[in-house]
Amino acid sequence: MGDEAGSDFLPVYAPMLDGREEDYVVDCVRTGWISSQGAYVRRFEEGFAAWCGARHGVAVVNCTAALHLALLALGIGPGDEVIIPDFTLIASANTTLLAGATPVAVDVEEDTWCLDPKKVAAAIGPRTRAIMAVHMYGHPADLRALRALCAEHDLRLIVDAAQAHGVEIDGERAGALGDVTCYSFYANKVLTTGEGGMVLTDDDALAERVRLLRNQAFREPRFFHTERGFNYRLTNLQAAVGVAQLERADAIVAAKRDLAARYLPRLARIEGLQLPVERPWAKSVYWMIGVVLGPEHPPRDEVRARLQARGIGTRAFFHPMSAQPALEGSLRVPAQAPVSTRIGARGLYLPSSPGLGEGEVERVVAALEEALR
Repeated sequence: MGDEAGSDFLPVYAPMLDGREEDYVVDCVRTGWISSQGAYVRRFEEGFAAWCGARHGVAVVNCTAALHLALLALGIGPGDEVIIPDFTLIASANTTLLAGATPVAVDVEEDTWCLDPKKVAAAIGPRTRAIMAVHMYGHPADLRALRALCAEHDLRLIVDAAQAHGVEIDGERAGALGDVTCYSFYANKVLTTGEGGMVLTDDDALAERVRLLRNQAFREPRFFHTERGFNYRLTNLQAAVGVAQLERADAIVAAKRDLAARYLPRLARIEGLQLPVERPWAKSVYWMIGVVLGPEHPPRDEVRARLQARGIGTRAFFHPMSAQPALEGSLRVPAQAPVSTRIGARGLYLPSSPGLGEGEVERVVAALEEALR
């Protein structure tokens, strides 16, 4: 994957598509099963749910749709509040607003960059109905602590695992540790279908509710509707790619962890740079190799420009929700979020393709060292 910077340009991400993806897509085309009906959809749903340790998988068009359906299936709507990380993709806030509820942004942990359970506890109020935890950049949020808060306050736990296929907590795959867990299969995710998403749950009724709402709420008689639904279906073509990805899912996760094992010791030699962590209870999949610049380093965007000139692609960290103009007046912010503010201004992630070679990793780290001088 090159661009205007030259054929040796290292992009932030390139997916691994060296399995049977083409064979399965061609099979869809030749048999005519290219829409949302077809065997690959069910194979993908069942296979991914089993791989993640969940009973049910419901494939949808993307993770934003998955989060929206999760909120609706849980009965969350007007008058309710949902606690989200201040440091996250805006989809967390947008989907909460789409459901008619109010997002409440709280700060994240200094080291994992995931939702801080202590700050969540302080933000719970009489209107709080759910917590939306995000596994950030491949490291799981502390679902044990968040589940305890949900049990204490009778809340629902929604997990955004868009960046975290295959993460583990206490040695257990984390696909069913929330009431619902939502995944993305965008092209830069650990497993991809190009675009796509999945809702996982162990709850039979929730799974059926999500299936109903993703398909225009069709019941019998077919074109007579008693409630509104959505066209959030995944195509058989996309699911075919997903089935092929699942066949090598463990190998892809291993490649991501191997990449981190090669990156992190090299990055550790750069003074003042904050690196990803892996808590003792967690197994991270290191979706992106993110770093946070120290106060002694040049401004983040200047560093990115220097890396771009050296043929190294980067991406800035998320902008905090509490500083998003689009959310002004719609988001409740109960306290300041200094961690989200700091990492949002100073964080970037480096080329993180699972197929990145040893020489390419060394090249990225050397270029970063130069860019920070």
